[in-house]
Amino acid sequence: MPGLDRIDRRILAALQEDGRITNLELAEKIGMSATATAERVKRLSRDGFIVGYTARLDPLHLQRGLLVFVEIKLDRMNPEVFTTFAAAVKKAPEVLECHLIAGGFDYLVKARVRDMEAYREFLSEVLMTLPGVRETHTYPVMEEVKNTTVLPV
Repeated sequence: MPGLDRIDRRILAALQEDGRITNLELAEKIGMSATATAERVKRLSRDGFIVGYTARLDPLHLQRGLLVFVEIKLDRMNPEVFTTFAAAVKKAPEVLECHLIAGGFDYLVKARVRDMEAYREFLSEVLMTLPGVRETHTYPVMEEVKNTTVLPV
């Protein structure tokens, strides 16, 4: 990875493991002074390697136990439809991720809802009302085998 040395990689790995680690704990973990560690973290943030910090929440505790993936086909393909669709989907709080896909459909949506009844409501009141949506195919998740945000560094 250009611009990253061994120490930078260790910092990034440690922060992915525990984003709440103190600078002092991080410095001890990587074997550097607290000042040098803080400067490296600032540089990694400034250079765009670190884009933010967040807490991972348990979806079951928040009544969001059903994870679904939805393939979406649009009725027409033009920049205006893509822009309008993207702006609308960003407003749907149930949608965790939305990706424009090359292949047999246009978008892949990852969403979390309470249960299948809530999904039916989400499908009819949100997804099917998005601009340009012609067709959807839904894949409810039966078991999450791996769910991580950790990138190899």
